[in-house]
Amino acid sequence: MIAPLPDAAPTNWVDRHAPPALAPWLKLGRFDRPTGIWLLMLPGWQGIALAGAMAGELPDWRWLIAFFVGAALMRAAGCAYNDIIDRDIDAKVFRTAGRPIASGQITVRQAWAFVIACCLISLAILLTMPPIAIALGVGSLALVAAYPFMKRITWWPQAWLGLTFNWGALLGFAAVTGDLQAPALLLYAAGVFWTLGYDTIYAIQDLEDDALAGVKSSARRLGAATPKAVLAFYVVAFALALTAAWVGGLGPLFLPPAALFGLHLSRQAAQVRVEDPAGALALFKSNSLAGVALFLALAAGAWGGPQGLF
Repeated sequence: MIAPLPDAAPTNWVDRHAPPALAPWLKLGRFDRPTGIWLLMLPGWQGIALAGAMAGELPDWRWLIAFFVGAALMRAAGCAYNDIIDRDIDAKVFRTAGRPIASGQITVRQAWAFVIACCLISLAILLTMPPIAIALGVGSLALVAAYPFMKRITWWPQAWLGLTFNWGALLGFAAVTGDLQAPALLLYAAGVFWTLGYDTIYAIQDLEDDALAGVKSSARRLGAATPKAVLAFYVVAFALALTAAWVGGLGPLFLPPAALFGLHLSRQAAQVRVEDPAGALALFKSNSLAGVALFLALAAGAWGGPQGLF
């Protein structure tokens, strides 16, 4: 068994089962840490569910599969691109020093080839969508390209990640409907604040190393106020998600799983501790369950839509 990276599960499938020659490539795409795939995919699934619910229909399973594959590939491409840009910083941070580029297992030229291959396959999926969705997909590349530089110029790179990771909510809605409407924009805004919360928690792991490397983050900026700030971000995310469902005319069955989404977020905010990096990683990873709860809430909102939530 190959030694796992610090933020990967000790029993992850890549380190346990992948051939040694393939393992660095899978780690480059973060396939040993699948939480990020879920967090990129779920906003797209939520957008698909919202569009379906507004029409009184369950999510189309074909779009769900397409967005799962696309999210896995684009997350891999984005992580590889991020590692190319950050290779010098990564080499100075304990959690990231073992990454394939920073440790010399994969060259920069090889990593670029990996990024291009993932993007081309994702483009093939994107071209099956309506024109507005294609335009949104192409537009997302600007957000992805700028993200690695945000930690150098702003204390809030987590906000930029929110703008980037939740673009799928708009894309998923547009793929189903062929347009954009106010509920989709509200859902996107909810996702931005959700990501701002969970990625601030994630950044707690690197507080000391980021300070030494001169890297900025919301966790560094907030300091001891981080738990209260995370709670505020999550309250706004929950309120915006409720508003999206209300404006979209979703049925009352949206509310029970939405309550689970809210409870999950409140539990995270109550448990986050700046002095507990290991606990922060566990809380961050639990957000895949929070995202699933919101997806199920939006899908359940397909029933009883005409009378709305209240």
